[in-house]
Amino acid sequence: MKRELVPDELWERVVPLLPRHRHRRGRGRPPRDDRACLRGIIFVLKTGIAWRDLPAEVFGCSGATCWRRLRQWGRAGVFEKLQRQLLNELGQQGLIDWSRAAFDSSSVRAEKGGTQTGPNPTDRGKAGSKHHLVVDRKGLPLAILLSAANVHDKRKALPLLDAILPIKGPRGRPRRRPAKGHGDKGYDYADVRRSLRKRHIIPRIARRGIESKERLGRHRWVVERSLGWVHTMKRLRVREERSAQMHLSLLRLGCCLILYRELERHLRDGP
Repeated sequence: MKRELVPDELWERVVPLLPRHRHRRGRGRPPRDDRACLRGIIFVLKTGIAWRDLPAEVFGCSGATCWRRLRQWGRAGVFEKLQRQLLNELGQQGLIDWSRAAFDSSSVRAEKGGTQTGPNPTDRGKAGSKHHLVVDRKGLPLAILLSAANVHDKRKALPLLDAILPIKGPRGRPRRRPAKGHGDKGYDYADVRRSLRKRHIIPRIARRGIESKERLGRHRWVVERSLGWVHTMKRLRVREERSAQMHLSLLRLGCCLILYRELERHLRDGP
């Protein structure tokens, strides 16, 4: 491998979050190394290969073992905790811009079906899912949700914003609400605007029949770019997992890698 998939700095953040293995000495084989399993999971995430095709002789564990470890860690909330930790570190460095947030969704095909899938109106009614993402002004992922492809964006706008966990800043109390919320015409509904104001968020939503659909928006483009970052990880371009929890775990891990990349760049290059 030209580049370490799990750098020491990232691994040091992951280790305290992992659940302990229940292994009785002298009974059965000892569990595979957690770091090797995480390498395998990230390799599958980035390349999109099938779990069974993961080369065990390279990673020291089989694809089936990595799949089981992903399921275990997803149920334990490891990637959600890691995302929160990375966001807190970025917030304490003053790298999260709360002045604006943008939210949007992207549909992916779900060829194997499963939970949280439905007929995709943009793909001839084939089974699919939606990735709902909210980012700060610079495009850092604050929260991500999964739904069926036929769920309207407006139904996930508020749950998406409410999914932002309190994030520490350089000073003061942790924060979870941006000053403004930017969305496209799919969110142009009076109840969405009203609910945003109740959360002390100024709605900045494109108006149907007024604003040109050709223009992505001065502030909304960052969420489109971040969705593009997410989908550079080939396992997320098409949903292969039947379990919604497994796919959501991969989504959260993808967001963690984006956040870690930004934190690493800041620590390496400085402000």
